[in-house]
Amino acid sequence: MSQELPIRYLRVASSHRITPRMVRVTFTGDDLAGAALSGPDRQVKLYFPRPGQDRPVLPRPDGDVMRWYEAYNAIPEDERPWMRSFTVRGHDPARGTLDIDFVVHGDSGPATRWAQDVRPGAVLGMFGPSEMFAAPFDLAGPEHVVLLGDESALPAVGTLLEALPEDTAATVIVEIADAAEEQRLPEPARVGLHWVHRDGAPHGRRLVERVRAADLPTERVGVWIGGEAGTVRRLRRHMVDERGIGKAAIDFTGYWRRALTQDDAPTPEDMADAQELLARAQGRTRQG
Repeated sequence: MSQELPIRYLRVASSHRITPRMVRVTFTGDDLAGAALSGPDRQVKLYFPRPGQDRPVLPRPDGDVMRWYEAYNAIPEDERPWMRSFTVRGHDPARGTLDIDFVVHGDSGPATRWAQDVRPGAVLGMFGPSEMFAAPFDLAGPEHVVLLGDESALPAVGTLLEALPEDTAATVIVEIADAAEEQRLPEPARVGLHWVHRDGAPHGRRLVERVRAADLPTERVGVWIGGEAGTVRRLRRHMVDERGIGKAAIDFTGYWRRALTQDDAPTPEDMADAQELLARAQGRTRQG
C-alpha cells in the first residue's frame, strides 16, 4: 500500500449491538498493527461492496489523491463501491484491530444494510484518517469544551472525551431516539453529560431547543458540533449569532443530510462547509 495514501482493506472480526440502534464492528487488517489510527475524532471514508462483490472494487493507490479519486469515479456506477463517512471509535495496535460504530435505522441505505447483516470475514475498503482533509479538534486550547450532536456523532464524542485533558471542563449534549439508546461514555470528573430523547419528535428539534436553553460558557471555549447537516448549521449559527462565539472556536461536521445521501450531489451549503473545513485543515497542517 502507498504510504502517501492511507487506503486499506478491512476484514470483519466480530460485531455486536451496543444499543438497539448501534452496532460496533471490529475489523482486522494487514496493516492495522502499529498504524497511526488512534486519537480523537479520526475521520475515515468506508467503501462498501456492491451486490455480488466479495470486496469493494478500488483503484490501486499511486501516491496522488486526485488521480486516485478520478480513477474511483471512473469505475462503472454498478461496480463502484458506495462511500460513507465514519469516525474510528477505537484502535488496538497491539492486536491489530479497529472499531467502528454504525447507526442502524429503518432506511435501506448501504451502510445500514451492511451493518445489520454483517458476518465475520466481510471486507470493506477504508480511506484515512488523513489530516489533509479533517484535522482533529483541538482539545488542548480551550478551558471548556462543548460537544453537541446526535447519535451519528457519538463515536467521535467518545474519542474526544477519552482524550480530554484532566484540567479541561466539558459539556456534552446529545440527541438520541429514546432512553434505550443511551450508551456508556467516558465521563471525566469535569464533564456534564446530557441525553436528549427525541421520542418521536422531528430529528434535531429537541437538540436545538436544549442547546438554546443551556447555560454554556462563551469565553475560552471550544465548540464541536456533529450530526445531521441542517441541524449542525442551525447550532453553529446559534453559537455565532446569539452567543457571540467566534467561528474559529467552532469545529463542525455534517455527517448526513435529511432526504439526501452521500451519493447525491452536494448543495451550495454543503460546498461552502466543505471549503471552509478544507481551508482550516490545510491551515492547521501548515502550522504543524
